[in-house]
Amino acid sequence: MDRLDCMQSFVRVVETGSFSAVARERDTTQPTISKHIAALEDYLDVQLLTRSTRKLQLTQAGERFFQHCQDLLDAAAAAEASVGQRQKPVGILRVSCPVAFGQHQVMPCLPGFLERYPDIRLDLTLSDRFVDLVEEGTDLALRIGQVNDPGLIIHRIGITRRVTVAATAYFSDRPEPQTPEALVEHNCIVYTRLATGNEWHFQRPTGGTTQVTVNGNLQIDNSTAIREAVLAGIGIAVCPVWLFGELLTSDALSVILKEYEPVPLPIHAVYRRGRFVSAKVRCFIDYLTHEFKLNPWVSDYGVK
Repeated sequence: MDRLDCMQSFVRVVETGSFSAVARERDTTQPTISKHIAALEDYLDVQLLTRSTRKLQLTQAGERFFQHCQDLLDAAAAAEASVGQRQKPVGILRVSCPVAFGQHQVMPCLPGFLERYPDIRLDLTLSDRFVDLVEEGTDLALRIGQVNDPGLIIHRIGITRRVTVAATAYFSDRPEPQTPEALVEHNCIVYTRLATGNEWHFQRPTGGTTQVTVNGNLQIDNSTAIREAVLAGIGIAVCPVWLFGELLTSDALSVILKEYEPVPLPIHAVYRRGRFVSAKVRCFIDYLTHEFKLNPWVSDYGVK
């Protein structure tokens, strides 16, 4: 029995709550993962997990052993990374980020990253839903907006400036709003994954902020779909500048309320607190931080 390998299986089973999920993650079978846990229990002569058809639960002994396993696995990873080839960024790097942001801002960075670090295999998941890093075995997530999770280490790597936009055709039979408060008279397209929902926040030209509760006949949970809805002339939306790019200066779009810029959102790279930080995670954060500083769409000194 490879005790370290069995411990890795045990820790991930506890974190995910699923033997089959760990089997997929480790590219093996569910019976193999079950054997790892059984081997540990036989070796320790104690039950670590109680199993039912609905859930897994740690025994008291299992809880103590789980904490020690986490510490041991972190120590082992740190020891390996401190010498020889393990100092190099290597292995599978699992990253999660929002769909449109990944398509427009992350994907252009990847050729240079993979060329610089040929020993890394990047597993990129594009999803607008909230990804649980522990449960899904994700090394790193990119998140836009404030992050209030004490279980995560947070690195600010850029900023998302936003604009209030509509198709020019939308204003063919109605006046443009001159203040945020006037938005209540318009059809507003709401991005449902925004933390503030249909409460839009703006910076006042004289300082401070203001907010307005908007309404409309369409709400969407995907930024790319918001973009298409705006271009189709359905209504007004608050969107990241990078979502439209050069279209912002075209005749197809009207950028409104220019004196009331929507409150910008920070871009963060986050990973789990209390775990060993591998070279592959560090190099990815450093690479994106550098690239984003040079990118006017997501830098502090970029497009306004």
